[in-house]
Amino acid sequence: MIKLNHLSLAVSDYRKSRDWYVRTLGLKPEFELPERRVAAVQDDAEFTLILVEAKPAIATAVSTFAYEVDDVEGWHHRLADRGVPFVYAPQCNDWGYGAELLDPDGYRIRLWDAVTMREKSQG
Repeated sequence: MIKLNHLSLAVSDYRKSRDWYVRTLGLKPEFELPERRVAAVQDDAEFTLILVEAKPAIATAVSTFAYEVDDVEGWHHRLADRGVPFVYAPQCNDWGYGAELLDPDGYRIRLWDAVTMREKSQG
């Protein structure tokens, strides 16, 4: 068995990023090390994203995270209603069907679900 357990991510403000992932995506705080300027958040599958403050944080087009959700269109509506900006709403893309938004450092966050990926993606 092989399973990705955690990933460290360079961010410009670890608290701001922690709050964004908790408030926007519903990840739960796992731990915080203020003296190191580090916080960790965890998803429902117990995957941990370790947010490490580093100046400057560099986000590139290849820094993309894909989160599987239960209903991508429902997630989009709820987040958009709360004023969360999206790069694009759920739509067909070269990677399938889903939506994309940016975290505070510009990392790309893709949201998708298995049903609409199967039913609506091209190819």
